[in-house]
Amino acid sequence: MARRGAGTPFLLRLSLLLLLHPSGTLGCATVAVGSPIVPLGSPVTASCTIRSELCRGLERGKVRITWMVDNEPMAGSQQRGLGGTEVSNLTLPQFNRTQAKLWCWLEWNGTKQRVGMAEIRAGYPPAKPFNLSCVLNLSDYGLTCQWERGPDSHLPTSIALKCAGSRAPAVTGCTPQGDRNCCTVPRRLLQLYRQMEIWVSATNALGTAESEHLYIDPMDVAKLDPPALKSIQSIPFQTDCIALAWEVARSNAHMELQCELRYQAAEDPAWALVTGIDGQAGTAQHCGFLFGTRYHFQMRCRRSSARGYWSEWSPGRNYTTHEKAPSGKLDAWWNARPAGTGGQLEVQLRWKAPQRQEANGRVLGYRVTLSPRRRGRDPPTVCNTTHTQCNFSAPAGTRRVYLSAYNGAGESAATEVVLLERKGHPMARLWAVPGGERSLWVHWEASPASVAAYVLEWQRVSSEPGHCSACWQMERDGAATAALIRDGIEPFQRYNISVYPLYKDAIGVPIHTAAYSKQKAPSYAPKLHLKSISKSNAELCWDPVPVEMQNGFITSYTIFWANSTAEVSSATVNASLSSFVIQELKPSTLYKVHIMASTAAGGTNGTSLTLVTMVLGKGLGTGGDLPDPGSHGTMPPEVPHRGSPVTLSPAPLPDDVEIQFLFLTLGLIFVLLILLLICFQKNGRVKKQFWPSVPDPANSSLGKWVPVELQQEHLQVPGTKEPGLATISTVTVLERAAWGKEPAAPEPTSSFPAMPQPYVRQEAPGRGGTAAEPHRGPGGSGESVQYARVVGEGYKGQQQLPPRLYLRSGSSSSQPLLPGPSPSPSPLPYQNLWFHWAAPQGCPGGEGCPEEPPATFPLLQGLRIGGADELQDCRAF
Repeated sequence: MARRGAGTPFLLRLSLLLLLHPSGTLGCATVAVGSPIVPLGSPVTASCTIRSELCRGLERGKVRITWMVDNEPMAGSQQRGLGGTEVSNLTLPQFNRTQAKLWCWLEWNGTKQRVGMAEIRAGYPPAKPFNLSCVLNLSDYGLTCQWERGPDSHLPTSIALKCAGSRAPAVTGCTPQGDRNCCTVPRRLLQLYRQMEIWVSATNALGTAESEHLYIDPMDVAKLDPPALKSIQSIPFQTDCIALAWEVARSNAHMELQCELRYQAAEDPAWALVTGIDGQAGTAQHCGFLFGTRYHFQMRCRRSSARGYWSEWSPGRNYTTHEKAPSGKLDAWWNARPAGTGGQLEVQLRWKAPQRQEANGRVLGYRVTLSPRRRGRDPPTVCNTTHTQCNFSAPAGTRRVYLSAYNGAGESAATEVVLLERKGHPMARLWAVPGGERSLWVHWEASPASVAAYVLEWQRVSSEPGHCSACWQMERDGAATAALIRDGIEPFQRYNISVYPLYKDAIGVPIHTAAYSKQKAPSYAPKLHLKSISKSNAELCWDPVPVEMQNGFITSYTIFWANSTAEVSSATVNASLSSFVIQELKPSTLYKVHIMASTAAGGTNGTSLTLVTMVLGKGLGTGGDLPDPGSHGTMPPEVPHRGSPVTLSPAPLPDDVEIQFLFLTLGLIFVLLILLLICFQKNGRVKKQFWPSVPDPANSSLGKWVPVELQQEHLQVPGTKEPGLATISTVTVLERAAWGKEPAAPEPTSSFPAMPQPYVRQEAPGRGGTAAEPHRGPGGSGESVQYARVVGEGYKGQQQLPPRLYLRSGSSSSQPLLPGPSPSPSPLPYQNLWFHWAAPQGCPGGEGCPEEPPATFPLLQGLRIGGADELQDCRAF
């Protein structure tokens, strides 16, 4: 069993090989289609039939039939047919492929195999050929025809040129090679001088299409060989006519020919054509040629009895007609002014070269005379030149000059030029509009007076001085109101135009205008300069754009400025201004400013200027040029935003009030600093002015002076007594004699050594204090000054304490020692430790205690104290 299972796949493979073998598939499967070639987009039907008895190995098995179009699977309907066959039908509702292969697949025991195939093509019927034309070549008399094909049919198509004679059946004249759209019918199939029918036939599997039938005589479509020009001559008596001679080609000698002649001057843009020439004549004459002009001639021919093809143009031949003396009058214009000395008249005469029809050849020169030419004599010549202008001097009062042109054949009649005065009426109005890129239409309103002609002058406006002598023209029609000027006009350049009306006896005063034939944006914008700047204003100025770079009329300048927060503002300035003041700026803020120059055709941005406003006041700003982001900027070429409207001002308003306030504040601060400096340097003197210095007895020079007798005496300090109120009986006061007076005699005292009298005075006992003698100042006033007060008392309710004496130094008078605004406060009380032995436990009146004992004040050592028992041990002085 195992061997049988292993051999089953082998048998299956063997049977499939037999099916694949051509001899094994013969009659086993059949694929049939409705039509192998169908119109594109139409339905397709197909069937696949399997005959089991012819397919060995499939007699007992169950089979399944499937379909594939190229590599795309399709589903069909399978059914059992007659005679034990299996049939599968397939219908494609819309076949959209130009070519495909339809495969029939057989699936048996899990294995699929292709058993049949049919090829299907789809396309369109052939398109109708068109534009059929034929030409007979006389060299071999072959008829060459050409046509154009229609759209591709996606199917193999055969093209053939059919022809049929009047008595002969239709035959294929020729078949094009490859994809060519032309072929040649040989001479043997043609019937010359007889009408034939010719057409193009296109055929494919879906149909046949024919072009329009062409009925022609092959000789009518014959293309002849061109003739050859032999000679060209001028007719002496008919000065504007020429005679031509030619010879036809040998192949055309037996035909009746119709020929054409064309000629062209070097200056002419188009050809002149002469028709109706008999080709068999061989010669012809034609008139109307210009004198002294070079022409180029060509000729061609065709059959007279047909409207077939012309031959090619013959090789060209050049000829120059003979000359004649110039004719007509010259247009002249002048400027005249008196010379400085000698009574001469300086004349600048300009004229236009004669037209070709008047020049009658090449003009060799021009002659200017002061009188007309008469028979037998020639007038004196003031100018003989090849140019179209002449400057010469003429006698004062000259009113006419005569101008003539000459060539190799003679001299023209003289043109009289009348030197009229320019005092006539001007025209009412003048304006100009573009007539093209290189022309201008000039319009005017004529004056009421009768005008004989007009003279138009124009000059290109340039930064460099220059003059165009040929930039003028004369309009001889006095009724004209417009003229077209072309000479020297270029786009994007400005021209100043003047028009002079010519009257019978005068020249009118000119009026002027300016115009461009074409405008565009300026080549560049002006460069901004910062003239002045303050905290809220900035004055800008710029130089005008040179007129050559304006490329049009400057209509306005637009100034844009933006701060660091991208707040963009703008203002439009009249084109006549060259400065602008930006107002309402923020103090101490950086701004970027640029200018745009505009014409009617566009605008151009300039480079950026960076500026910073002042904190306050007015000053000069510093700016730098920065590259334009984008345009030509153009800042960009971003679209600027219109800001709030600003006003124009010829100059910025200075901040005088703020400047004055600043200077005043700085001046006051400076003065205060100077005063403070003086106060620090003169501290003592200033202190005396505001705080008078009261002498301190403890620190005075008198406090350090002690008489010699007192220095040798030993003072006895009394013992401790019962506390009680001490009574001062005698006070010795040092006094100083009044200034400027002798000291009073000293009062006799006890046996105490005598002291200097001017400093000692005794008071009556029983006083509680003593005051110094009046101190007499420099004015001799007797104001008393209290140097010291001696008080003997104790604290109330504290009688157990030893008695104490206090010395209060100060002044009780209304006048201080030194003059000042207020009395000096009294010094702190001093404790006289000379009269007690213990340190004080408190100070009377709640005041502070003395820093030094009164014993350090030697002047008080001479105090005489009496009237107290407890002080009896002390000697009264």
